[in-house]
Amino acid sequence: MKPLDSQQQAARTWFESLRDRICAEFEAIEREAGSDAAFEYTPWDRTDDSGEPGGGGVRSQMNGKVFEKVGVNVSSVGGTFSPEFAKQIPGAEDDPSFFATGISLVAHMANPHVPAVHMNTRFLTTTRRWFGGGADLNPAIPYQEDTDAFHARLRAACAAHDPTYYERFAQWAEEYFWLPHRARSRGVGGIFYDRLEDHFDENFAFTRDVGEAFLDIFPQIVRKRMNMPFTDADMEQLLEFRGRYVEFNLLYDRGTLFGLKTGGNIDAILMSLPPLARWK
Repeated sequence: MKPLDSQQQAARTWFESLRDRICAEFEAIEREAGSDAAFEYTPWDRTDDSGEPGGGGVRSQMNGKVFEKVGVNVSSVGGTFSPEFAKQIPGAEDDPSFFATGISLVAHMANPHVPAVHMNTRFLTTTRRWFGGGADLNPAIPYQEDTDAFHARLRAACAAHDPTYYERFAQWAEEYFWLPHRARSRGVGGIFYDRLEDHFDENFAFTRDVGEAFLDIFPQIVRKRMNMPFTDADMEQLLEFRGRYVEFNLLYDRGTLFGLKTGGNIDAILMSLPPLARWK
């Protein structure tokens, strides 16, 4: 992989620092629940089709009392897109070389009253360069106050940068996290954005604020719900909901497809799948 320029290095450093703070906060929640669960960090390296080094990342996973399975992965990879895949990526049609760095998080919770969550932000460079990402809440048993709090925090992050961002990106999330074969949403939404380019400093600042918003609001929701009693029926509802989550991630998720088509780490890519799920 080519040496990183200042923008690429700045993005990579930020994603790694955000990972560290998120992991520390999640471990703190486990300790509050009387668990000594901690993240296990597994470095991995990538080689491109020519056998040249192509970067890599760190897969971070924890299995605890509150977080049944949570992964917080950071990757920084480069190389050359396949000719077929290059046609789908802006700026790669004539020059298929690329660099991508980002953080990807999925948490599946032990208590059915605590929502699962997804957060991802990334910076991708071809002959163009842009930020993308977002966060969305995925409760098996929805609580309107949690949905409202999650959206309000993301709305505030968006409003600090552009008054049109929240409405645009919340609608984009509604469209993106939709299971067309079941005609239903994956969860209760959030924001999704992509291809914010041309203004690195402004777009990077927004992407950082999305990460900060997530780190602020999701632990609050977890602490509110993690000690609630639940029934066998609640657990059944959780397992069936997870089945829908699996369907989306394997059929439609762009990050999953990007990782698989660029030689990413399989365990890191599929860490989004829950430990248990059920289909009837």
